Amino acid sequence: MNKNTVRTNEDYSTVLGARSEKRLTAIDHISALIDDFTELHGDRLYGDDKAVIAGIGYLGDMPVTVIGIEKGKNTEERIFRNFGSAHPEGYRKALRLMKQAEKFSRPVLCFVDTAGAFCGVDAEERGQGKAIADNLAEMSDLKTPIISVVIGEGGSGGALALCHSDRIWMTEDAYFSVVSPESCANILWKDTSRADEAAKALCLTADKLLELGLIDRICRKGKLKEMSDNLKDEFKKLMQMKTDDLIEARYQRFRKVGYR
Repeated sequence: MNKNTVRTNEDYSTVLGARSEKRLTAIDHISALIDDFTELHGDRLYGDDKAVIAGIGYLGDMPVTVIGIEKGKNTEERIFRNFGSAHPEGYRKALRLMKQAEKFSRPVLCFVDTAGAFCGVDAEERGQGKAIADNLAEMSDLKTPIISVVIGEGGSGGALALCHSDRIWMTEDAYFSVVSPESCANILWKDTSRADEAAKALCLTADKLLELGLIDRICRKGKLKEMSDNLKDEFKKLMQMKTDDLIEARYQRFRKVGYR
């Protein structure tokens, strides 16, 4: 086999499918699930990141703050959205909207679809690592419910920055991983053609992550009405919790990760 030929197994096929231009993006989910969506822009510090869509709207009769990482569906859109790889200002915009949601007691809904945060020099100069860390820290204590749904790629810290949530859901054809299979294979074996082996070892598919307790629900592909109903039910349950209990439960959720 040619060294540059990448083999595929079921896990790696899921990864490749999650990158398809044909799948539903964050905009598609927002359009289908959220009524009267109003997009809000900017991080009040540097600029507006087109990879992150954020705003307010209604999930049924419930006002919600919605944040999504958008890739786009064709070459032109993907260039405009930086292929779904957010800059620091994107994560700061997301956090600004989360803090606004906290102020007005609105739940937060995140749609995650990114190969990872943008790793260019300009992003590092503007504080990429700190922006992601700030999101994780602030989401830990956010006084309003958060549900994150991985709808495509859930790559590295770029995805984690919107997934420190009370509930993490995934569509059945998405993946969620600390590193891409290609990068993992390159790190371990200096051979990206072994990405299929890396994908299997990473346990990055929804069924495996549910079994490990890292996610809370698998959403059926394309069943947006079902997703909407489940989100309404789950948010109603979370909104009924006392604030201190909500934050403590969120803390315990992540505290037990890795323990069986």
